[in-house]
Amino acid sequence: MDAPAAGRFLFSPMQFDPDCRACPRLAGFLDDVRTRHPDYHARPVPAFGDPAPRLLIVGLAPGMHGANRSGRPFTGDYAGVLLYATLHKFGYASAPESISRDDGLKLTGCRITNAVKCLPPANKPEPAEIRACNAFLAAELAALPAHAGILALGQIAHQAILRAQALKLRDYPFAHGSDHRLPNGRRLVSSYHCSRYNTQTRRLTPEMFEAVFRQIQET
Repeated sequence: MDAPAAGRFLFSPMQFDPDCRACPRLAGFLDDVRTRHPDYHARPVPAFGDPAPRLLIVGLAPGMHGANRSGRPFTGDYAGVLLYATLHKFGYASAPESISRDDGLKLTGCRITNAVKCLPPANKPEPAEIRACNAFLAAELAALPAHAGILALGQIAHQAILRAQALKLRDYPFAHGSDHRLPNGRRLVSSYHCSRYNTQTRRLTPEMFEAVFRQIQET
């Protein structure tokens, strides 16, 4: 069922909608992907993990041959390699690899979602699409246990989290390892995204990523 145009849902929390078509460009792109790859999930991707987590991890958007194919965040793509290996090392994941939605992997104390639930062309959502999806993220944040912290993977996710809570971006600048206490008491820690580009160029190394998780667990 069609939904209103992109941008309408800003700051109006909504539960996840697996049939959302609020963004015409994304909806049309997913229609095309389903035609070319009928075995792919190619729909909005739901969050995955512990329903009452200590840590919510927010990425950017599903990858074409990762979450868009498997239907689970960071599953089956390069960006998930470092993420799940690190989650396993720090006790959040039952295995160091996330291969498919039915691989038996479980997350404990951790949940993973994306700022944008649908695959964007060229992995680049437009600002209006990020805003349209922000209501879903707002609902996820509102449902977190009072003690839960947030880890943003990349600047877009960092800013989407702030927008979902009606906070000014300039008051909470993004940096790798940035650590902010938000007005509602939640802690927002941020990291460079664990994308193929960032890891292969060593903008983000495994040691840097692990240091962020130690920061989360030790302070």
